[in-house]
Amino acid sequence: MTSSTTMQVTYPHSLSANFTSETMLIRDVQAEDFEQIQAIYAYHVLHSTATFEEVPPSITEMRHRYDDIQQAGLPYLVAVLNEQIVGYAYAGLYRSRAAYRFTLEDSIYLARGQIGKGLGKALLKELLVRCEQGPWRQMIAVIAGHDKHESIGLHRALGFVHAGTQVATGYKFQQWIDVVFMQRALGAGNSTPPTPED
Repeated sequence: MTSSTTMQVTYPHSLSANFTSETMLIRDVQAEDFEQIQAIYAYHVLHSTATFEEVPPSITEMRHRYDDIQQAGLPYLVAVLNEQIVGYAYAGLYRSRAAYRFTLEDSIYLARGQIGKGLGKALLKELLVRCEQGPWRQMIAVIAGHDKHESIGLHRALGFVHAGTQVATGYKFQQWIDVVFMQRALGAGNSTPPTPED
């Protein structure tokens, strides 16, 4: 489905002074990464509305979730800086019903203090490249909160457009939360039907 490659990104001064002499590596996830991945996700579960989970999943559960993604032939990427994982991204099936099989949903999580430095854009850009190598035709971003300007701006910069808003769909931290949907075509999008082998 998708090829296994790595990409190195050197950040210029205009993006972040922290990266002027450092190189970030984006690569496929490895088995030993899940302790750091779980820590990143647990922070978001406990302190943000980026996810609607309220209890952090265990490292074992995170690995099980990865197994499902891997079995679907979908990419799961990590961003590594100074030998530390500073973010991760993956694509999953948007819905489980058969007719949704050509539509994906992206997920991106960055380590605490890493937002706004270009990491999310680098991860999402590579994720899109990987997904366009497969049979999938659409990608959906499901963003919790209409005030999540960083995430909305990130997706818009890479070709996503607003596809709708569900008002007050979630409730976390004693507040109602809207859910914003954005969408981007992958490859040929809806301009051609899928091939028979897909």
